[in-house]
Amino acid sequence: MKEQSEGARPVTPLRERKKLKTKATIRRQALRLFREQGFDATSVEQVAEAAEVSVSTVFRYFPTKEDLVVADDYDPLFIEAFQAQPAELSPLKALRTAIHTTLGGTSRAELDENRTRESLMLTVPALWAASLRNITASLNMMGDLVAKRVGREPDDPAVRSFTGAVMGTVLVVWLDWANNPEMDVVTALDDALAHLDAGLPL
Repeated sequence: MKEQSEGARPVTPLRERKKLKTKATIRRQALRLFREQGFDATSVEQVAEAAEVSVSTVFRYFPTKEDLVVADDYDPLFIEAFQAQPAELSPLKALRTAIHTTLGGTSRAELDENRTRESLMLTVPALWAASLRNITASLNMMGDLVAKRVGREPDDPAVRSFTGAVMGTVLVVWLDWANNPEMDVVTALDDALAHLDAGLPL
């Protein structure tokens, strides 16, 4: 077996690549149908037929119909990027770098798909409720990471205020992006966090 050269990306096994491809196909077809027919008018059976998989396969990747829109795969990438940041960086600079690392390599097609998801979450009540659960989970995840980095507890008021400010900034950019497809969301998000880092000067 050849040793992997230093700095080279690990090769994803064929089985895993097939799973990722199937998951991406299911979501792509679901979003297309939701745009064309509406979320409530589209059944999971229709999504399965469009993706050429069984209904059970859809639910294997997305446990609920809402998950077809609200679930994403960015958290593990963000966690890895954040934990890799040098100790001398402030928590906010570490978060900025981790977010930029996570989103910076996203393709145009992936960004368009994500914007479609955001638009659906803003206009479909069931998806907005589900997205609030995701936001809460992301807030808690970020709090855990920041608390560990600064040696405090996740429920420390300073940690909660910090993560709340960051999450609020992220949400404002996300909401603007949902209504403005031409927006460079990666740059806008970094600019907004830089403004937060500077103390919110007006």
